[in-house]
Amino acid sequence: MSSLLIGGIGVAALFGGILLGINVMVVLGLVGAFGLASLVGFKAATAILGTVFFDTTHSFHFSVIPLFLLMGFFAMRAGLGEDLFEATTKWLGNLRGGLAISTTLGAAAFGAASGSSVGTATVFTKLALPQMLDRGYDKSLASASIAIAGTLAVMIPPSALVVVYGILTDSSIGALLIAGFIPGIVFAIVLCLAIWLTVLRNPSLAPQESYSFTLREKFASLKLAGPLVLIILLIVVGLYVGIFTPTEAGGIGAFATFLLAIIRHRGLGGVELRKTLLETIQTSAMIFGILICALVFSKFLALSGVANAVGGYLTGLDVNRWVIVLLVSLIYLALGMMMDAPALLAITLPITHPVMMNLGFDPIWFGIFVVLLVEIGAVTPPVGINCFVVQSASNGRVSLEQVFKGLLPFVLAGFAMLVLLCLIPQIALFLPETML
Repeated sequence: MSSLLIGGIGVAALFGGILLGINVMVVLGLVGAFGLASLVGFKAATAILGTVFFDTTHSFHFSVIPLFLLMGFFAMRAGLGEDLFEATTKWLGNLRGGLAISTTLGAAAFGAASGSSVGTATVFTKLALPQMLDRGYDKSLASASIAIAGTLAVMIPPSALVVVYGILTDSSIGALLIAGFIPGIVFAIVLCLAIWLTVLRNPSLAPQESYSFTLREKFASLKLAGPLVLIILLIVVGLYVGIFTPTEAGGIGAFATFLLAIIRHRGLGGVELRKTLLETIQTSAMIFGILICALVFSKFLALSGVANAVGGYLTGLDVNRWVIVLLVSLIYLALGMMMDAPALLAITLPITHPVMMNLGFDPIWFGIFVVLLVEIGAVTPPVGINCFVVQSASNGRVSLEQVFKGLLPFVLAGFAMLVLLCLIPQIALFLPETML
């Protein structure tokens, strides 16, 4: 049996296992391990597996992930999502559609601290959805705006998903984190414009608020929200000018949000330190497991020749390179409906990354582009994990169909952002290219 045929069987087994509902990490690891044994023999495969496990787990880059996750869990314990929503509401809530716009901007700031799309969607569903519905907002607009706002968490640094991309592609993690800052801000503005245009077209979706706040009340709302924004800016500036490494940035961010949590709860009692550390360990272990098994699978793909064959076929097509980008985008959008982001990147990057590099695309630009693609997939039916999270956290106030119904303008906004990245790649590349 040829190596290429074995590789093809392995890929089919992988997607077959996923469709059967088997854990992605388990399928990746088993298919990769048995595939390597079929290609090079059991003894050689064991040696390769040992090398992959050691090289991965002792890598300094991996320390970034638990620190960023810890920062996110401390931010949740500190109730910073509530502070951010209160602050943005006082500044923008009296606009038509202002609560939805406030939710988007609050989620952008909170997501930057948490780095979790699902976590951000959960927090703001509990905070913002009841207020929007009680004030007469359309259920579809309110719930869909929260689902898409959660995706900003993986764009604005610090982002664990961007770190995953950097590890899988051996790209500069510091440059990738910095690269997501401007696109994340621009995407937040694009989503706010989508809300404003939707409400402008159909004013019945969101009532005009009559309340207003004094300037003193507005500035008072920044008491704890302001320090969080300053922490995020400190991390971005520190990485940009080279004051500290991504790992050090994660440590500083985690310590700073820990202090904010202590201030908020007036002590350690409400921080739930043991639970926070345990959640960080569990989430880190899940991501590490996916990455290790993905690297095993990528070794199998490389040795079987599947990665080179698919990559050679795509780069050999007599078409404009943007046609290949469109094909790759459709693949990510389709697969993004069925699996979570780290697993999707782990499965696809061994093939798509070399193709994009052969076509002359910048690895940093492609990292931001593909992370945005994956997150758009996270809200796209029929699966759309963020939509399920919003519906579940709403305590029955909205149905899944209502969440999906309101997504169209926001998915179109996501596509507009992808087009912007293609037309103006400097949106993602300007800061990395000028880093000190």
